[in-house]
Amino acid sequence: MRSILRFVISRLLQAIPVLLAVVTLTFFLIRLAPGGPFTSEKSYSPEALARLNAHYGLDDPLLVQYAHYIGRAARGDLGPSLKYTNRTVNAIIADAFPVSLELGMWALLFALAVGIPAGVIAALRSHTALDHVPMALAMTGICLPSFVLGPLLTLGLALGLGWFNAAGWDTPSDRVLPAVTLGAAYAAYLARLTRGSMLDVLPLDYIRTARAKGASPWRIVTRHALRNALLPVVSFLGPAAAGLITGSFVVETVFHIPGLGTMFVTGAFNRDYTLVLGLVVFYGALVVLFNAIVDLLLAVLDPRTRKGLA
Repeated sequence: MRSILRFVISRLLQAIPVLLAVVTLTFFLIRLAPGGPFTSEKSYSPEALARLNAHYGLDDPLLVQYAHYIGRAARGDLGPSLKYTNRTVNAIIADAFPVSLELGMWALLFALAVGIPAGVIAALRSHTALDHVPMALAMTGICLPSFVLGPLLTLGLALGLGWFNAAGWDTPSDRVLPAVTLGAAYAAYLARLTRGSMLDVLPLDYIRTARAKGASPWRIVTRHALRNALLPVVSFLGPAAAGLITGSFVVETVFHIPGLGTMFVTGAFNRDYTLVLGLVVFYGALVVLFNAIVDLLLAVLDPRTRKGLA
């Protein structure tokens, strides 16, 4: 238990300079963009603009603003939104994150349910049609970006056949098209990764021994081969899960889903500095969290990894 606790603490400590570098880069890059949070929609008088900048501290030197922001962020205060009146960035994240989390989880379930079985079947029937067809579809899924797949699914299944709504997040069926769009590429990666891992594991001695003892093909796959074959898949799931939740900008925009991705795009267009920075901090923390969870799962599945924690 102590070794696991030390491992988690070390991961968190290693993540601090990475998060600081990301926030610092984002802070100064967004300030280089033309325009400002109070100049995009309507004209303010010079006096009103000066009062707004003074109220939000935007008239301070840039390094002073940076120091103030880092100090607040370290205490968990991501500041007020510059465009959403009387709303803090923390409150906006609290409202939008459950939507993005649900979308990411549905997309992850779709990717796992499609990718892993397809990879296993392709490995068991390698160099046959059951191998070539799923891998060809997987390559198509990798090459087809979400901003193309989303509109295609909308045109075919929503507008054409009328099976789903073209946009929205109100009914259970509204989850289907966004989840498929977001999870398709990850399902393709999982299928190819699982196939490769299974092909490496199936010729090993312990698999031949299990066959010689009369174990059924189902038992050999589920109890023996998959345990080791899924280790690379589990390693992939950390960044994949974080990417599914934090990388849904296009999908949320296409399907008009009120999640973090939509808020990030809106904040970037509005030059809402604090909202964009707050979401970057939150996304970075999510990536660190998911990677730590995956490392712990690998420690459970792989004894060699557990020795590394000791």
